Amino acid sequence: MIEVIEAALADFASWLKLGVELLSIVVIALGIALAVYRVVIMRTALGPQVYRDLRLQLAHFLVIALELQLAADIVGTAVAPSWDRIGKLAAIAVIRTFLNYFLERELAGMRRE
Repeated sequence: MIEVIEAALADFASWLKLGVELLSIVVIALGIALAVYRVVIMRTALGPQVYRDLRLQLAHFLVIALELQLAADIVGTAVAPSWDRIGKLAAIAVIRTFLNYFLERELAGMRRE
């Protein structure tokens, strides 16, 4: 009975991980689509302020997508963690945390300008 529950939980976690990864891709695609819309469809001139605004907008979407990717990795490791999977998760978490930190720092700098 416990094996059946563990298998069902593992299947659910796999689907949840896949769904969260898909959601992160949708978030990135939405950010890109909005940036392209502003430049191509609205024909916004790419002056320095507009360029900063576009980067700021896209960076917000990237930060959200990074958080979702980290959540997906945690879900994927949570069911039956091995030391190998935990090590990979730690490495991925560190890399994504650094990316997120620098993106947030850049966002803060752009907001001040």
